[in-house]
Amino acid sequence: MDEFIREVDEEYRRQRIAEIWKRYSALIVGVAFLLVAGVAGWRYWQHVELQRSEAASAQYDAAAALARDGKADEAQKAFDALAAQGGGGYGPLARLRAAAEAGKGSPEAGAKAFDAVANDTSVETSLRDLARLRAAMLRLGGAEAQGATAELERLATPTNAWRHTARELLGLTALQAGNMDVASRWFDQIATDRDTPPGLRSRLEIYTALAAGGPVQTVQ
Repeated sequence: MDEFIREVDEEYRRQRIAEIWKRYSALIVGVAFLLVAGVAGWRYWQHVELQRSEAASAQYDAAAALARDGKADEAQKAFDALAAQGGGGYGPLARLRAAAEAGKGSPEAGAKAFDAVANDTSVETSLRDLARLRAAMLRLGGAEAQGATAELERLATPTNAWRHTARELLGLTALQAGNMDVASRWFDQIATDRDTPPGLRSRLEIYTALAAGGPVQTVQ
């Protein structure tokens, strides 16, 4: 009896499957085709992106080699060309390097190039903040030093990825200007931040000693 029931049950299932296939075979085949096509398209896109990334990487390395060889103009043109192409993830990096090369010849031109990256909302936040940092560094010694200091203060917040460099620059700028209390405040923030890099902690000993010594007095 159990064997008979199993056979009847299996036959019923076969009939149901046959009915479902007859009614929905076109839909099932269509969905399967779309899945296969989607996977194939995804794989092709990955392949194309990999090729583009490898080509952009080679272009970036070639431009960086020009910069290392002291060929600033050629390097800047190469970085500009890569930035214009987009170059996948290398596009924003190329723009930053092109701005750095421009800054070697003209700090203001370099700062403006960094500003363009900082104001581009399509660039990820950490790179935009890096552009702000680099622009401020180029402006610290010029007529826009006050604005650069304000920009560095905005970057020196506890959650910003570039806070360590911003605090160091603010401390050194205050130290150079003889504002020892301001310098000490920034150096204290560096000291109390558990994530301060070891290299900066090593330099901090010198900075705090200089700040504690007070302004240098010139003996006539």
